Amino acid sequence: MISYAECSARERLALLLDAGSFHEWLPPAERLTSPHLAQLGVPSAFDDGVAIGRALLGGQAVFVAAQEGAFMGGGVGEVHGAKLVGLLQRALRDRPAGVLLLAESGGVRLHEANAGLIAVSEVMRAVLDVRAAGIPVVVLIGGANGCFGGMGIVARCADQVVMSDVGRLAMSGPEVIEASHGVDEYDARDRALVWRTSGGKHRWLTGDCDALVEDDVAAFRAAAIAALARPRPVGLAALEAEHALLAARLAAVPEADWNDGVHDDATRLWERLGVADAQRVPALDVAALHALRTPAQPHGGT
Repeated sequence: MISYAECSARERLALLLDAGSFHEWLPPAERLTSPHLAQLGVPSAFDDGVAIGRALLGGQAVFVAAQEGAFMGGGVGEVHGAKLVGLLQRALRDRPAGVLLLAESGGVRLHEANAGLIAVSEVMRAVLDVRAAGIPVVVLIGGANGCFGGMGIVARCADQVVMSDVGRLAMSGPEVIEASHGVDEYDARDRALVWRTSGGKHRWLTGDCDALVEDDVAAFRAAAIAALARPRPVGLAALEAEHALLAARLAAVPEADWNDGVHDDATRLWERLGVADAQRVPALDVAALHALRTPAQPHGGT
């Protein structure tokens, strides 16, 4: 077993894809760096924190992007976002079997706030364009930095989301919530709380990700191959079905439960969604959690 979380972006690409098949576009040798970081005197990376290219996965041609969490937490800037958009637009032209986004990002870089926000919106539009063309987009989340902010929205625009139990997915990161609402509202140092509210197990139980795997590159590879076979082309019928599913999830937990000062923990939500022995969930491994889940449990992304 090789830990997905402990690998760098390029190590994940080398191990996840068919051996020797990855061909990188705009590699570090091209020295495509962010002009904004240079103007601020901030160290840059020659790939601006993301590797993009084409490869084979299980013999199928795919386009792939991998964010490097070790560089500015995988933050999205103008060049970083443009590389993602370019990859997706090329997919519309070349029509691969699918697009894989190995997401690891804290969101938009504060150094490039406006440019980064625009870039993320362009990535979202491009993801939906690719899906509308019938090309599946699969997001893999299992890095130490999680998938937050704009990239959290991008992930939920995809056909399929695959997470490990150590992965995290949310709109706002723990530190951001604590800074905005105070430690009494959300203690970012409470790691158990963080994973109960944004971790892979929680996201799988609430239907925000489609496959939950161990922190193992081979497990991610198998799940990605399976996900490519389950495309969900975006359209009015699909959006209406997702809206109905979301409404059902929200209806499962009356608003009063979250305002009484007692039932303010994720385990209460899991119980409402029919998970037996919800208190045991944090201690279970992935296999045991799959066995625990009830058949009626909501499942699936967009």
